[in-house]
Amino acid sequence: MDELTQMKCEVCRVGAAKVTEAEAILYQKQVPNWIIMERDNIKRLERVYKFKDFVAALSFTQKVGRLAEDEGHHPAILTEWGSVGVAWWTHKIHGLHRNDFIMAAKTDEIYKDFEGSKPR
Repeated sequence: MDELTQMKCEVCRVGAAKVTEAEAILYQKQVPNWIIMERDNIKRLERVYKFKDFVAALSFTQKVGRLAEDEGHHPAILTEWGSVGVAWWTHKIHGLHRNDFIMAAKTDEIYKDFEGSKPR
């Protein structure tokens, strides 16, 4: 399987196929710290990252925002003192697409390189 961090998001239109359970299991192996949650009957990938303070959390949030703009795929982000919660799902299909796993992997890459991050 191709590495998610090397992939680009594809344009996703209404009616595009959601990932199957089998695909989700395969993709999740590359993003093991993410959990699949169902909120409002929509499956989403979610993770909380820990930071030493608000400034570090905000800087991470900005980097994720730039990634989202570059890829044309946007998450829900909650930035608080010492933590950032990120949720990826594809709004147009009301669920998970391969794009969400790609973005989760790329978000993890940002965190790995981020000075001041704490393991979680």
